This record gives sequence, C-alpha cells and structure tokens, in this order.
Amino acid sequence: MAEVHSRAVRAAWGTVEAVTSSSVPASHAAADHLGAVRPHDSVSALVTDPAVDVVHVCTPNSTHREYTLAALRAGKHVVCEKPLATTLAGATELAAAAREAGVVATVPFVYRYHPMVREARARIAAGELGTLLSLQGSYTQDWLLEPGDENWRLDAQVGGDSRAFADIGSHLVDLVEFVSGARIARLAAVTRTVFPERGGVAVDTEDVAAVLAVTTSDVVVSLFVSQVAAGRKNRLAFELSGTRAAVQFDQESPEELWLGARDGSRLLVRDVTQLGPDASRLSVVPSGHPMGYQDAFNAFVADTYAAIRGEHPEGLPTFDDGVRAAQITDAVLRSARDGGWVEVGEPA
Repeated sequence: MAEVHSRAVRAAWGTVEAVTSSSVPASHAAADHLGAVRPHDSVSALVTDPAVDVVHVCTPNSTHREYTLAALRAGKHVVCEKPLATTLAGATELAAAAREAGVVATVPFVYRYHPMVREARARIAAGELGTLLSLQGSYTQDWLLEPGDENWRLDAQVGGDSRAFADIGSHLVDLVEFVSGARIARLAAVTRTVFPERGGVAVDTEDVAAVLAVTTSDVVVSLFVSQVAAGRKNRLAFELSGTRAAVQFDQESPEELWLGARDGSRLLVRDVTQLGPDASRLSVVPSGHPMGYQDAFNAFVADTYAAIRGEHPEGLPTFDDGVRAAQITDAVLRSARDGGWVEVGEPA
C-alpha cells in the first residue's frame, strides 16, 4: 500500500520526505524503493521530522492505533489505512484524538472517488430512483482460495478479530452508505472460516461473511464479502433499487453505470457532457481514456491535501467514517457470534 500512497502523494504535487519500516535495513530499502528523501529508524523520528506535514500509516492493522496516536500527538495530519483500528474502541479513540489535535485525519475509502460512483450518488440524491426499496452489495476476491495461501492478515493478533469484513467489508459498507445516503440500523450476519488451519497455524478470522440489514428508512440490505471467491480479483459492486429506477456499479468496470427502469435499461459510460459536477470534477482524463483504482486513490489524497490547505472537498472520508465502518464490523462479529439481530448504533 505504501507504493500506492507514494504515487498518490506525487500526483498531488507532494514529496515523500521520509519513510520508516519494521527495521533499519527495511527503512533504508523502503526509502530507496519509494524514492523518499530520507529513511528514519523509528516512527518517533518520522513523526517529529519538521519536514513532514502529513503522515501516511500503511502498516499492519494492529499498529494503526499506536502509530496514528504518535502522529496526532506530534501535531501531524494523518492518512491511516483501514481498518482505522482493530477494535471499535480504538477507532473511536483515534477519531477523538484527531478532533482534539485539530488536524485533518482521513481514511482511504477511495472507491468513493470513482467518477461513476459520484454520479450514482448524485442521481440518488436528486430523487431519480424515487424512494429507495433495496440495496445489495458484494466485495469478492480469491487471493485466499487455496489452503496454502498465507498472509499476515490471517493472524488475529496482527490483523484483528475480523479479516474479510474489516479488510474489504469496510470498503463495501462505507460505499453503500455514502452512495445511498441511508444508514444501517440493525443487521444479522453469518461468517465462515473455510480453512481452520493454514501453514500449520490456526486461523481464527472469517473468509466469508453474509449480512442482512435494514436501514433507518426501512431499505432492505444484503451484503456479501468473500476472500475465497474463485475468479474474482477485486469485484466491489452494488445495486440500489427504488420506486422509479435502479442503479448498479461494478468497480471492475469503473467507467460504466447501469441505469435500470421498467421500460428499459441503459449503460451510462463516463462522459463529462453527461455527468453532474461532482463526477465531472473527478474525471481528470478525457472521456474514452479509462480511469481506475490509482486515479481514485490520487483524487482521495489530493482532496486530503486540499483539506489541509483549508478547503472543504465534497465526500472526503474522515476518521469518523472509519469509526462508522468499525461500528458495523463490530455488529457483524457480535451477530455472527451470538446469532440473531444486532443494533448497529448511530454514526459518529
């Protein structure tokens, strides 16, 4: 992720001033690889470096709280990878610390930054779908399909008690609430760990999660998350249906938006002459030239830096949004553990 972040920093006319990693040799190697001005031998040295304005935390989940608090206490703006923390309490603490520090603190829920996602959001807000009736979404991958597939995220001590839902489900719930404007009120969830052991080590976190939910406005929601879905590399998709029309987005085909109606459906392809202001703002290359994930990430970092300059970019995901994802993840784990419906609680 540090590679993705570093490219986005440069696209926003920033400089990667410094980097630190898990050891002194790793810090020097990372500085060379990412083109940083200098390596630091510790997090403390990095966050107190006067040349550093904003700290990007791209480390394993269990370290997010410690490193982010160090940056906030040093008065730095922060971009922290999701999940914001491995517990709801930790995420809430970080959001409170960011408010107290008076800095800009954001989470890379970058799928918000696909132009066609913003177009879907604008059309829903304008009432084109009518009253929302249902919402279905999924995020599927296959990088843990085989029993021998391993990764640090499999270790609950490093990745947290939730894996699939905290890792990619957090993106899904952020996106569907952001686009729809609806808020999940209660949910029921089931999870499954397909391989209880990998590489001779017990696996305590889920590979698959399915969620049935209802929003505060009575929209019926179904969400599905899997990291063992054969052939799916990174398919994040949603479909919202209303009394007048429906809309569907698939981030593996990010240039398109499916618009459905009873008398026919059509594909809207990204073209600034057909898009609203927010989607047009994010269309930074001419129509017909595909945009994708790195473009969305670049736009997120550019908006973060604009906020640091005192601007107020639309739809910037903050630590409060990170807390919201943690709220829903916590509810999913409680429901899967205890069975039955769970109240999610109000957003921060």
